[in-house]
Amino acid sequence: MKINQHARLSIAPMMDWTDRHCRYFHRLMSQHTLLYTEMVTAPAVLHGDRGRLLRFDVAEQPVALQLGGSDPAQLAQATRIAADMGYAEVNLNCGCPSDRVQSGSFGAVLMENAHLVADCVAAMRDATDVPVTVKCRIGVDDQEPAKILPDFIARVSAAGVDRFSIHARKAWLQGLSPKENRDIPPLDYDLVLAMKGLFPHLHLSVNGGIATLDQAVDFLDQGLDGVMIGRAAYHTPADILLDADRRIYGGGLARTAEEVVHLMIPYIESHLADGGKLGQITRHMLGLFQGRPGARGWRRHLSENVHADGAGPQVVLDALDHVTRLAA
Repeated sequence: MKINQHARLSIAPMMDWTDRHCRYFHRLMSQHTLLYTEMVTAPAVLHGDRGRLLRFDVAEQPVALQLGGSDPAQLAQATRIAADMGYAEVNLNCGCPSDRVQSGSFGAVLMENAHLVADCVAAMRDATDVPVTVKCRIGVDDQEPAKILPDFIARVSAAGVDRFSIHARKAWLQGLSPKENRDIPPLDYDLVLAMKGLFPHLHLSVNGGIATLDQAVDFLDQGLDGVMIGRAAYHTPADILLDADRRIYGGGLARTAEEVVHLMIPYIESHLADGGKLGQITRHMLGLFQGRPGARGWRRHLSENVHADGAGPQVVLDALDHVTRLAA
């Protein structure tokens, strides 16, 4: 299966959430869904601890690295490193609205400079044969999305990008926090759908506010090429991912949430043997049984016991008992 086919469903890059442990956990639920790293800045890739920042398990594939930056040369170098490490895709962040990102002249503020984005992606594409993609907003601040988004896509695609993930909210760079930027600006799915009409040759995914697999299927049925889901996939992963392979890709994994827990045990054991902490993994698993009997007991047992001295896989198995006893 080619990377664009995997991108029919993807899990959004989310800071502090989509780390390598989260991605391994998600991959046990879906064989085909495209997974993204947290955003990593190009300077961090060039000068930071690459082992910590970029390490991933081959079992996570297909996995894409999201880069932040606005210097074409730095982004090209970082892209080359990512390709050498085996990432299946490199994505440029043109959507994050945080003050820290703005001060670095990247993220959503790049929506105001399509020429620079085009220069960046051209340099990235020249550095590797790995696909280079863009995640963007429909606009920022006082921009008129219906006017600027087509221009942005046209200029950036002309530089060689054929896949965009479009967050269907405008970003307000002044006056709203990053959290408020996830909820307050209104969603405009119709505009994203209209972009597919204007750019039928491009692979376009919609992102923002999508909470169910039914919604994802509906967007695909309306003609979009992909759907990117963020917070819902994190907080209710079983609802999004356990049936994704069948419904989105026509086949793949067919596991239960209980089976996923047991499959996580060897991974947990390996992480602990390397000196890691149990909570670094289980924090991503808290929502696995959301909406099911025993979910509260599962969450409570993990939360109360993962930090105890010697906490290991048995803590997870004991937490699972809260679910399985009620299901019996």
